[in-house]
Amino acid sequence: MRVDEIKEHLSKDLIPFWKSLKDDEFGGFYGEIDFDLNLSKRADKGGILNSRILWFFSNAYLTLQDETCLSYAKHAYDFLRKVFLDQENGGVFWSVTYDGKPADDTKHTYNQAFAIYGLASYYDAAGDKEALSLAYTLMDKIEDKCRDNIGYLEAFDRCFQPASNEKLSENGVMASRTMNTLLHVLEAYTEVYRVDKNAMVADKMRWMLTIFADQIYNPAKRRLEVFFDWDMNSLLDLNSYGHDIEASWLVDRSVEILKDPVYLARIAPVTRELTAHIHSVAMDETSLYNECEDGNLDTKKVWWVQAEAILGFLNGYQKDPSKVEYLESAGKIWDFIKVYMIDPREGSEWFFELTKEGTPMSTRGIVGPWKCPYHNGRMCFEIINRNITF
Repeated sequence: MRVDEIKEHLSKDLIPFWKSLKDDEFGGFYGEIDFDLNLSKRADKGGILNSRILWFFSNAYLTLQDETCLSYAKHAYDFLRKVFLDQENGGVFWSVTYDGKPADDTKHTYNQAFAIYGLASYYDAAGDKEALSLAYTLMDKIEDKCRDNIGYLEAFDRCFQPASNEKLSENGVMASRTMNTLLHVLEAYTEVYRVDKNAMVADKMRWMLTIFADQIYNPAKRRLEVFFDWDMNSLLDLNSYGHDIEASWLVDRSVEILKDPVYLARIAPVTRELTAHIHSVAMDETSLYNECEDGNLDTKKVWWVQAEAILGFLNGYQKDPSKVEYLESAGKIWDFIKVYMIDPREGSEWFFELTKEGTPMSTRGIVGPWKCPYHNGRMCFEIINRNITF
């Protein structure tokens, strides 16, 4: 059964790999392994990477009840609290040096969101009220410094003065707002609400879900728009297949936890259409393509896109069991991952990206600021907890 395979992969491959990156000398976890499996102990340590490692080990403990995972989560938590947190101006830094000094002191809303996400899960795993308190402190900072009456702004300097948004802008545009950041702020607030039913957090979730349904989702094209100017005008004809299938189940999760029938009725048709559209345009016979810009298909196979596609299709099937093609596609993607995406070399994890034919692309490393255990780890946790046969 694939569920058993995935549980074994989590326990015997992913968890040991990420444990091996623990930096006992300077704290946190090492920040870089290149394609050739060279570990750089002096590489900067990314805030997103550390927060996702915190989230990963917290949820590994919650899923498997492995006490050692909780100790690794605490190691990541201590590094976030003592090193990434800006004691003077608030918020967390984008990155720090290997020995814990600010490297890139940018304050990005996306990065704050993942710190909140990790802290809320760590509170759930460890019962540490200080972690929950810090999550609320960062949430208050987002609401005070990063939000206006339209949505969330994203890039700020160390003192939370507005800055340009290179970090979340791609494809040749400079976006004031992005679908990606809104999705993960919603995800972070959802995790806080899951562990601590706060009515003010629920109100903020409703506000974000409204933006998602009314301004991010494009019903004519059955997709999420990606990059926006200040006034929420889309900047590019882009369909990000990975983000759409990820959002299809993450936004469903937000509505499930919110338990508001008004939003359940409002969001369900959107996520259903996202899943159906991605299944119809982005799948080849084995796995998911990356994106389509101005009608030009990017056929790369990216690690996180495959992990999210499995969850999106399993979620779509669980919502509508008549969609057996979703179940079949999830199985095909896992079979593709086993053969092509998981690096067979000892001391490695998943490749970052492959060609359409399944050849690893050596331009991207095995660990880095964005290459982390969040997507493939979460795929494992979700499949184990859903206990779905596929």
